[in-house]
Amino acid sequence: MSDLTKQPANDPAKDAPAAVDATKDAPAAVDATPPAAVDPRLLVREQGFAGYLGDFRRRVRGGELGSLPVVIGLVVIAIVFQFKNSSFLSADSLANIGVYTSGLGIMAVGIVFVLLLGEIDLSVGSVAGVGAAVWAVLSVTKGVNDWLAVLIAIVVGLAIGALHGFFFAKIGVPAFVVTLAGFLGWSGLQIWMMGNEGSINTPSGSLVENLTGYYFEDKAAGYGLALVAVLAYAGSLLLDSRRRKAAALPARPLSEILLRTGVVAVIAFAVAYVLNEPAGARGLPLALVLFLGVLLLADFVVRRTTYGRQIFAVGGNAEAARRAGINVHRIRISVFAISGMLAAFGGLFIASLSGGATKNLGSGNTLMNVIAAAVIGGTSLFGGRGKIWSALLGMLVIQSIQQGLNLLGMASEIQYMITGAVLLAAVVIDSVSRRTQKTAGRT
Repeated sequence: MSDLTKQPANDPAKDAPAAVDATKDAPAAVDATPPAAVDPRLLVREQGFAGYLGDFRRRVRGGELGSLPVVIGLVVIAIVFQFKNSSFLSADSLANIGVYTSGLGIMAVGIVFVLLLGEIDLSVGSVAGVGAAVWAVLSVTKGVNDWLAVLIAIVVGLAIGALHGFFFAKIGVPAFVVTLAGFLGWSGLQIWMMGNEGSINTPSGSLVENLTGYYFEDKAAGYGLALVAVLAYAGSLLLDSRRRKAAALPARPLSEILLRTGVVAVIAFAVAYVLNEPAGARGLPLALVLFLGVLLLADFVVRRTTYGRQIFAVGGNAEAARRAGINVHRIRISVFAISGMLAAFGGLFIASLSGGATKNLGSGNTLMNVIAAAVIGGTSLFGGRGKIWSALLGMLVIQSIQQGLNLLGMASEIQYMITGAVLLAAVVIDSVSRRTQKTAGRT
């Protein structure tokens, strides 16, 4: 028998190594799941001022400049013109800036709403003229109650804006074409309403005259408004912080709230002091109070309501907004209605400043200044990005330039050229900012 046959069969059980406990001396199991990414922006407020400094750098690198360029521009404008003429920051000069800013600023608020949709309204100047004409004919010529005539004029502006929105949203006519046709058509209606005389003077003591002619001479009005503004701002910050904490979200630390409130308090009380204390100061202009009221109401609507968020959604991507269940047609029509309403209201301020309603009220550089204010203030021409306060910042830039050049005796054509250059710079900054954000992976 061969040697192979003599060898015993291999016993698997015998040859197998002793059983080893797999769990003995084995390394602890390692969780291969990567940790959830944490957006550094959510930790900014918890890191204090160092976090805000880092966040500021991140935003600048990413093209999120916000209102920083226009704020810097305002500071530079104030320094330059104050150096050239010491009267620039006087009580009378600041009051003039506030009054002349108000009417066009209210119209610019309406333009901000439209720009948030990524559209344009070229009819605001003509609608302002129609609003002033409606008030003048009803109140002065027909003897209608002044308050009622003002209300009807504003409602007419709202209806005109809604008509523009209807043709744009429902019929599909581009907003540029619709409002350009409105610019021409409503100008004709304005001229027809004014008749052969061509102008209707504002009666002394009338409601429209007081829009820009009334000043709160009592110092308590200016300081009281400043105090109310500071308290309201601090209250909104505290309320927002409490809500975020209740939702387990990072909230502003108390130190930041105090710092922000302190900055607002310094600005508010400094303006109140300049308007009240120096010799010859006229006090707080009613026009400025009304303008701030419109800004606060519009800002609340845009930032704190569902309707405001829907405006941003439609402006960012109309089709995505429609798929999300938003009534895009309703948003578009209502936004143009708001623009028309505020244009008519602003037209009453222009009539107050010019002493009455005329055939050419709202013409000239009115449209340019209104659109320029919204864009210079930081509202994007591409839609979906901007703030209501852009209207205030932009109008302050434009009116400060005009006021400063007037004090220096510069011609109006110089003002146009400088304003045009500032507008171009604002659009360039917006375009570069959007490109930088896309490069950084943001939209």
